[in-house]
Amino acid sequence: MTWKDDRLSKRLTFGSEQTEEFFAIISEIDSIKNTIRLTDKLLPQTINRLTQSVIITSSGASNRIEGNRLSDDEVELLYRNLRIKKFKSRDEQEVAGYIEVLEVILDSYSGMVLSESLILQLHHDMLKYSDKDQRQRGIYKFGSNRVEARDQSGQLVGVIFDPTPPHLTPKEMQDLMAWNKWADEENFKHPLIRLASFIFEYLAIHPFQDGNGRTSRLLTNLILLKNGYNFTRLVSHERLVEQRKADYYLALNKAQSSWKSDKEDISEWVRFFLEIVRGQATKALAIIEGDRIEHLLSVKQLALWQWAQSITQIEFSRKDAIEALGFPPRTIEASIKKLVGLKRLEPLGAGRSTRYRVILNRA
Repeated sequence: MTWKDDRLSKRLTFGSEQTEEFFAIISEIDSIKNTIRLTDKLLPQTINRLTQSVIITSSGASNRIEGNRLSDDEVELLYRNLRIKKFKSRDEQEVAGYIEVLEVILDSYSGMVLSESLILQLHHDMLKYSDKDQRQRGIYKFGSNRVEARDQSGQLVGVIFDPTPPHLTPKEMQDLMAWNKWADEENFKHPLIRLASFIFEYLAIHPFQDGNGRTSRLLTNLILLKNGYNFTRLVSHERLVEQRKADYYLALNKAQSSWKSDKEDISEWVRFFLEIVRGQATKALAIIEGDRIEHLLSVKQLALWQWAQSITQIEFSRKDAIEALGFPPRTIEASIKKLVGLKRLEPLGAGRSTRYRVILNRA
């Protein structure tokens, strides 16, 4: 039997209405993907600032989905002091590992090859600080690990599904990786459809004793980036999943109810997954083309812009800005020029006596 006849391939044949719906979403996502030109509109330091925000937001959200209780503010404090390597709680241990692995993915995804050994390594590194997980980090499960849904307080609210038993896990993971390699090489279905299917199968197998959900979201970041969806660095998909946590579990539950049957149906999960990626893409486009000027400015340009909006006088001069901010004259001149070009400042007069005012109502 060829991979094209395998159940992993067959379940990606949807009805006409579903196919039309999915490709309408995909078309929207790919249109945004092709529209976004990060280096054209965002400064490198701005992209770095946004990426740091994604690391913090994603690490907090991905772990909270699994019952972690750290807030984004607590995650940010941990991120800023990660080099200290002293953690007060299990929650901090789990988030610290996620932060480090996500940083590696965002920095080095182009050189990473998706493979079984890579997944084992990501899981191993993600749990490097977690005391309770030292026995199982980077190795396949050795006991039953049913998938449970928990509320904000960590209380069990239901069982999502019972995954692959431990003795079959290595074989099913090998099959999944072989199918994915074939699908990539043959360009079988759209990359986002393949990714949705891959992540569902990974979650259904649930190959590790713990940490499967978190690893699946790290893999989602990696595969999106490797397929050119660079908005992954600007907006956290983990946060979007967290905001729709009930829908996330419901979609998984519906897909798993027919898993490995003759009429396997993962359409609810594919729909959910595509909606998350569309939300991610839409938010990224809003950052780049919307009215959020802070994402178009360097740190010093942003400081001048914030100062210009805060002063009580209507107009200011170049000298006023230099005295207030303490930046070199050339830095002030370049920042003012940038803001004039963005139609945020209006020049009044000409030459060295030029004054500026904030444009309050722009067409």
